[in-house]
Amino acid sequence: MEITSVEDLEVFKLAQALVLKVYAAIRPFPLQETFGLVTQLRRAAASVGANLVEGAGRLNRAEYRQFVGIARGSAGGD
Repeated sequence: MEITSVEDLEVFKLAQALVLKVYAAIRPFPLQETFGLVTQLRRAAASVGANLVEGAGRLNRAEYRQFVGIARGSAGGD
């Protein structure tokens, strides 16, 4: 399989699956958490894939690595 875009990467597909799982997990959270924990979890999950895409659009490998590191941090990687 040839990879022609970041969307073809397995890590990007996993990031998309993470978003769906996070949204499903926070559905039963109390309403008062909507602007606190729920918002933070949604933003962190969505930023993983977004940072991979943004990094892929950068001009050099160092910038791409930087955005991959940001994505990893959003995913809770160490």
